Amino acid sequence: MNATATAAVQATEQPSTSTTFDLGAMLMGKVSDGSYIDFGFFRLNLPQFDPIMIGGFALDLSPSKNVVFLLLAAVLCVVTMTMVGKVFRQMEAGDAPSGFANAIESVIVFFRDNVIRANIGHGADQFAPFILTLFFFILYMNLLGLVPFGVSASASLSVTAALAFLSFLWIEVAGFRALGPAGYARTIFYAPPGLSRGGQAAMLLIMTPVEAIGKLTKPFALAIRLFANMTAGKILILSLLGLLFVFAELSVARWGVAGGAVVMAAAITLLKVFVSFLQAFIFAMLTAVFIGLIRHAH
Repeated sequence: MNATATAAVQATEQPSTSTTFDLGAMLMGKVSDGSYIDFGFFRLNLPQFDPIMIGGFALDLSPSKNVVFLLLAAVLCVVTMTMVGKVFRQMEAGDAPSGFANAIESVIVFFRDNVIRANIGHGADQFAPFILTLFFFILYMNLLGLVPFGVSASASLSVTAALAFLSFLWIEVAGFRALGPAGYARTIFYAPPGLSRGGQAAMLLIMTPVEAIGKLTKPFALAIRLFANMTAGKILILSLLGLLFVFAELSVARWGVAGGAVVMAAAITLLKVFVSFLQAFIFAMLTAVFIGLIRHAH
């Protein structure tokens, strides 16, 4: 075999080393979780630990980029409330806060009066700390995804599922405490009064699975709604910016495509700021609504 034929065979057997931009790989790398944090052209690898075996199951406590930004959101919540609390402790009776503390107080009062008390009713103030924590925690996670090189931990289904599970526990425990064991059981095993025994038995067979599934669909909807909205926004922005690289080697209309992509990405980023507030508000509001519904099951 001559040298030309040998080179041709080797070229077909070896994988391509083309540096063509892969938009799909870029999107998956930015959306999926990982053991690193990208800072432009610099990648910070996070420390990885050996899994801990517990009863045959491996518990991996190694940090990921979602975990890092989730903890950062928690720290920001603590710092925010500590600063506001310090301002209120230094105030004299009758004084009103100003600046940042005044803005946070306005948000808290709005939630207390128009969301928590309006949807839960009597005894609603005991749920205010949890619902307000949900709002600020989710809001910080959403907004951190908009800063340069930031990651929105709320775009992870694991994070939103954990938040929804906590809401589910608060909802069911609140219902159990308000209704008692017998009243709480009727939220699952319900037989409408006025029917014959046969009719009540039939309704029990039909409605019990429906009511049980209904309890699970509430946290499922909370988790999927937040996850889908935050992930979709990130994918859309990255897809538009990815057009800059896709059309980088074209000689026709590449500047028009680049300009349009940048303008649209900037507009969607501004929209995502609004969506970040909206989704945090919806998650907290629906949690209050579900608590009110189960406490007043009638």
